[in-house]
Amino acid sequence: MRIVLAEDAALLREGLTGILERCGHEVLAAVENAEALLAYTARHRPDLIITDIRMPPTHTDEGLRAAARIRAEHPDIAIMVLSAYVAEAYVPELLEATAGAAGVGYLLKDRVGHVREFIAALDRVAAGETVIDPEVVVHMLGRRRDDGPLASLTDREREVLALMAEGRTNASIAQALVVSEAAVRKHVGGIFAKLDFAPATDRRVSAVLAYLRG
Repeated sequence: MRIVLAEDAALLREGLTGILERCGHEVLAAVENAEALLAYTARHRPDLIITDIRMPPTHTDEGLRAAARIRAEHPDIAIMVLSAYVAEAYVPELLEATAGAAGVGYLLKDRVGHVREFIAALDRVAAGETVIDPEVVVHMLGRRRDDGPLASLTDREREVLALMAEGRTNASIAQALVVSEAAVRKHVGGIFAKLDFAPATDRRVSAVLAYLRG
């Protein structure tokens, strides 16, 4: 893949560049701020961007805001957010699905256990999947369990929806919950019915977005 990398920590930036290149990817640019990320993305139109959240000048959410902007302007570019902490702002915008939109991921640096896991996650995102660290899902969803249309969901339906938000297939959800795929399909159908989405929408993505927004 052709990749643009944004990370303000020099050692981590160089380390990621080396890992990606050893795995056969081409790092078009490795930059330290969101402004450069936007510029190089517009110039090179990479297959994938990898960005941290906190970058100069304010070290708050520059990387996440840049990723959301890239998602809106270039939905065909896959995005991987790689951060040391969880930030909620702009994540729903990243997950908004449009026709032909590329994949998106959000991983926590200290929970990536092995390089091969990270590379596999990049491959999934490049293939159009959504890959979200379970800790991100727990952080974003746990505090708003009783709000909005989600109040009608059962505990099991919430468990299924949380696993959907991690980008899991029905088969993977069934394995995690130790139930049959038929049972998972039944729960997914119940979720869709209770959240009452329009027939033309991607109901799986819409359900995840509804859950993230609380």
